[in-house]
Amino acid sequence: MRDAAAQPPHAAGAPAGAPAAVHAEGVVKSFGSTLALDGVRLTVRPGESHALVGRNGAGKSTLVSVLTGLHRPDEGRVSFGGEPAPAYGDTAAWQSKVACVYQKSMVVPDLTVAENLFLNNFGGAGAGSGGLIGWRGLRRRAADLLAGYGVDVDPTARAKDLTVEQRQFVEIARALSFGARLIVLDEPTAQLDARGIQRLFTKLRELQARGVAFLFISHHLQEVYELCTAVTVYRDARHVLSAQVADLPKDDLVAAMTGDAARSAGAWHAGENSGELSRATPLLRTGRLALEGVFEPLDLEVRPGEVLGVAGAAASGTTALGEVLVGMRAPTSGSVAVAGRAVRPGSVPDALDAGIGYIPEDRHLQGLVSTRSVAENATLTVADQLGPLGTVLPSRTRAFARTMIEALDIKTTGPEQQVTGLSGGNQQKVVVARALARNPKALVAVRPTAGVDIKSKDSLLGVVRRVADEGSAAVIISDELDDLRVCDRVLALFHGRVVATFGSGWSDRELVAAMEGVGERE
Repeated sequence: MRDAAAQPPHAAGAPAGAPAAVHAEGVVKSFGSTLALDGVRLTVRPGESHALVGRNGAGKSTLVSVLTGLHRPDEGRVSFGGEPAPAYGDTAAWQSKVACVYQKSMVVPDLTVAENLFLNNFGGAGAGSGGLIGWRGLRRRAADLLAGYGVDVDPTARAKDLTVEQRQFVEIARALSFGARLIVLDEPTAQLDARGIQRLFTKLRELQARGVAFLFISHHLQEVYELCTAVTVYRDARHVLSAQVADLPKDDLVAAMTGDAARSAGAWHAGENSGELSRATPLLRTGRLALEGVFEPLDLEVRPGEVLGVAGAAASGTTALGEVLVGMRAPTSGSVAVAGRAVRPGSVPDALDAGIGYIPEDRHLQGLVSTRSVAENATLTVADQLGPLGTVLPSRTRAFARTMIEALDIKTTGPEQQVTGLSGGNQQKVVVARALARNPKALVAVRPTAGVDIKSKDSLLGVVRRVADEGSAAVIISDELDDLRVCDRVLALFHGRVVATFGSGWSDRELVAAMEGVGERE
């Protein structure tokens, strides 16, 4: 396989022969006895969208911390535009070279867009007399800055009122305002629906044409092939390859990331067992379930042993449907029942008691208590089973957690490890462990593989499939095609109504067309 790092093509918006936006060579970084980077390299050209991929623990996050000045490398060198990296600790100098837009937004929610744009730089943006901030000038400067980069956001709006997509655009504009010409995007699409992703990609291409370079970190390989021209793979803290995306088949990319020829989650497809399923009594059922203005009345039936997929963007009502099923939101009308037992609308405790398990869309916001251990997070839904008279015995908590750790192959130092110390894939497995702790009759999973690596994705989808195969009902709500391949049946939602129904043999083209509202099939 050709290593394309030495002779990259001319990137959009970059003059021929221009020095690399960033070049890292021979970078080594250790944390105690853990070797996080072992002589890695990376070259990103001006105007290029370059993917950095690898399994969790491959070294991607550590490299980003080195490239953004958060950590000093033990060995190796980093340069920007052909010049050596700034002195470590010189925050302003680093901001003028590179910025990172993280999966978890770094804007201050209670400040306005204008205040976030010029945080720590109010004086340069609109200083008034006597050292006071000139708010009118600040807002005008913010509006000019946003307009200059084509970002349609009100500078007076509170950051907490913005969509995820708008917050990302604000962070990118802020980085460019400091002079940075390299933007690191860390899982930028994890919380965006399909339309939001396309709008983000359109904006990135516009900025690339102006010479801005992007280092794109993602676990979604289809996005790499859609957006990026070059890709670098790390595995086990080492550089494996750098290549042009167009020259690299997906199977070869997966093999480079995993170190073997194991199939990706994209190879999943549920078996043809529709005949057996159709004869079983539904385990999870909804009757004319609706949420006004979000989704129209739905009659869903999910049988024991079945995985039902609900495909579509969050804006089409899919996420809201999942939240209604598990009691997080009350429906406008209709009912939910599990094994014939009605579930009280809008009641999470009653949904749990009825036998519904839930894997939420955002593990950081809804799935984990970051200050607690693996054991505490995994047993949140079964605290009533961990001791007599309402007490929780630590020994029972640890024993229960060890069982879940072994069953789900959670890579941890032990039940008492703080959950924030785990990789993204293992954090998601803890969320799954909590959902399965009560042996649910029905499992509802909303975008269950968001922000995890390929092997973890495969493992998590396998768990959902196994839950169904053992006699429960499962629902996967997602617009990720790989998530939906394990499903026996898929319903496509568009603008709150079912526009198509598919068996397990659907094609990517027809399912995407249905989700986007350009194809209907019943």
